[in-house]
Amino acid sequence: MQTLAVAAIQLTSGYEWHENLLDVKRLVTKAAKDGARLVVLPENVFLFDGKAMRDLAESEVQDQLFEEVLQLAKSLDIYLVIGSHPAIETGAGEPVDNHRVRQALWVINPQGEVISRYDKIHLFDVTVDDKAGSYLESEVIEPGDLQAKVVEIDGFKVGLSICYDLRFPELYRLLTKMGAELLLVPAAFTYVTGKAHWNTLLAARAIENQCYVLGVNQCGWHNDKRQTYGHSTLYSPFGEKLLGLSEEPGYFVHQINKLDIAKYREKMPCLEHRRFS
Repeated sequence: MQTLAVAAIQLTSGYEWHENLLDVKRLVTKAAKDGARLVVLPENVFLFDGKAMRDLAESEVQDQLFEEVLQLAKSLDIYLVIGSHPAIETGAGEPVDNHRVRQALWVINPQGEVISRYDKIHLFDVTVDDKAGSYLESEVIEPGDLQAKVVEIDGFKVGLSICYDLRFPELYRLLTKMGAELLLVPAAFTYVTGKAHWNTLLAARAIENQCYVLGVNQCGWHNDKRQTYGHSTLYSPFGEKLLGLSEEPGYFVHQINKLDIAKYREKMPCLEHRRFS
């Protein structure tokens, strides 16, 4: 297929998984009715509470939650990407120890089956000039294996990543070498770092790899210290902003085209001019 209708779902997820799930169902259903075939949810979509991730992943709720989401994709006949959700096992089935989790992205097909999983590699251990002050994801999250993931969706090669990965261009170059035409970046970028760098980084990854880049972010205040930036956006392989949201929950749908990728790569064959592998 030469085209693919993609959707970004922007949320203000909280501490209650069932409330977050209701918001997901409502917006995903709207996006599907507007023609979306691939719908992407943000990072921390069902739980915005790092300290509670392990408990949720170990609980009976985990199976119930996945059953609901798998059924949602099947009932709407869409590909659905869970931007991230905690897992207590690696993709190979090994246990995650030290009371941590893997921050996993899941790709679900229209038959309601998980067809790919990517575990966040780069962890956000930084100091930020906001109310939270510092972030130490490694306290509750184990980094994923050094394995880039590309999945095929209706003939499009889709590269997978999560949030802080966006600052590491070598990952996206590897995904492009693996054939990626669309790069997904589900995220929970803080307001401060998002305002400074979110759009710049998304555009840069699109320009340097000549791929579509879809950044799907959380937005708003999640508690009295944590605010995310929103501004979910789709960039063209030329670095043009095609569509975007502001700082409120919502969604957009846009159709991407393989011919545009070929056109930009033919006019400016940067990938063929590389001197370093």
